[in-house]
Amino acid sequence: MTEETAVLQSSLGPSLRRWRVLNRLKQEALAADLGVSQSRISRWEGGVLEPDEADRRKITRLLQARPETASDRALLELVSCASTPVHLVCDLTHRLLAVSPARTRLWHVPVADLMDKPLWRFASHSIREVEHKLEDKGWFEPLGPDIVYQTERADFAELTIPQSRIRISRLALSDGRYARLVRDDTVTAE
Repeated sequence: MTEETAVLQSSLGPSLRRWRVLNRLKQEALAADLGVSQSRISRWEGGVLEPDEADRRKITRLLQARPETASDRALLELVSCASTPVHLVCDLTHRLLAVSPARTRLWHVPVADLMDKPLWRFASHSIREVEHKLEDKGWFEPLGPDIVYQTERADFAELTIPQSRIRISRLALSDGRYARLVRDDTVTAE
């Protein structure tokens, strides 16, 4: 099975813009760092142009979540010790950063087999649909909303995704990169 990720153009441009603004980096400076023109950065951020494969890899390396500070590690520990089904992934690549024991109850492989690997290949049809609509739902805005959706059961050799209502929250890490908290939604009223 491939290490498929969900670095979609609809996610890449807004994520790049948000990271650049939070890090107070001008398009010109980022363009110089990536070896491209400022207008190319602008077109990527605006969704007008899709980066080629080499530029996509550079941007992904730049933006993928790296929980390195004490506060980021504390977040990972809280997720890892949670009594409810929850996991934390890189918002851009869906690489698993932390998972609670309750979430792994339906996993058929050890956590170590999936840690630091993209979980996108396990995305159900509903999860993929939601991913393509995140920008329309305000996900990339400064105070983006939680997104709640229903997913169908999906069975894989490595894990099972039960039919459930899911809530995702976008959390900024210390360095301006983002992680996605994925948890079962127990709230019945919106």
